[in-house]
Amino acid sequence: MKVALIGASGNVGSRILAELTRRGHAVTAIVRHPEKVAAGANVTAKKGDVYDRVGLADLLKGHDVVISAVHFIASDPKILIEAVRESGVKRYLVVGGAGSLEVAPGKKLFETPDFPEAYKAEARAGGVFLDMLLPEKEIDWTFLSPSAVIAPGERTGKFRLGTDQLLTNEKGSSISYEDYAVALVDELEKPAHSRRRFTVGY
Repeated sequence: MKVALIGASGNVGSRILAELTRRGHAVTAIVRHPEKVAAGANVTAKKGDVYDRVGLADLLKGHDVVISAVHFIASDPKILIEAVRESGVKRYLVVGGAGSLEVAPGKKLFETPDFPEAYKAEARAGGVFLDMLLPEKEIDWTFLSPSAVIAPGERTGKFRLGTDQLLTNEKGSSISYEDYAVALVDELEKPAHSRRRFTVGY
């Protein structure tokens, strides 16, 4: 597929880029600093601004799918969604956050007493993004939330999927960047969560 990946040089974005190219997809890596994108046979790096709706829509045109892997507090969901809509691309995958996942009925992870203050603004903004996507009928969107801890690790390909509840095991709640990327590209290739949020964890 022809994939436009916004935020391709970040922690998650770079792993998604690697997973996409590993599977033979052609990727337009849209970033602020194209020189930071790892070179590859099927990779074209383009300079883009997530706050420039018109410019972003132009960069997205002609792709089969858009993936956004940008921080919520360093972007505007309204601009991103409108740019995708204006580009004519029907499929949109969003790298979500864990903060809006439920840990108990009606209680979100970021509302728990131990949730780090430093991450609250990002978690709230992720919840706002999801709320903006929920009524969307024109774009076929999917929002993939990681587990509570997402960090560098191994690409094992072994993980569990869930919906709106935080996944945990005896070691807590975690997923590697690498396995998160596997789950996202799996969804790209075999859609199973159209206009829904889902989550991935060990």
